[in-house]
Amino acid sequence: MQYMALIYSDPSLEPAYGSPEFEAMMKDYFAFDKALRAAGAHVAGEELTGVETATSLKIRNGKVETMDGPFAETKERLGGFYIFDVPDLDAALRFAAMIPSAPYGTIEVRPVMKHNS
Repeated sequence: MQYMALIYSDPSLEPAYGSPEFEAMMKDYFAFDKALRAAGAHVAGEELTGVETATSLKIRNGKVETMDGPFAETKERLGGFYIFDVPDLDAALRFAAMIPSAPYGTIEVRPVMKHNS
């Protein structure tokens, strides 16, 4: 079964870009990615650009409306994701707990909905 781990974090709590702590976190991400692939559980995973590059879209009364930035105001931002292919939620949670940003934010884990078509 596939699960998506959405990586939310508060930039003010993360190590500063370019700092030794940031470099250590990135090494941890590369090691996590390697372990996920070695376990055969990696489906996808990417970092997202900053919220300042986001465009939100909605359709109201048949018209498309767009706005700069994320729709919701929040301290935490969606910074990236992984998709795991694992037997169950417990396995997905074990991998999600290994994501290096977990100490700085929240990892939301959800099953991926599969539709028969």
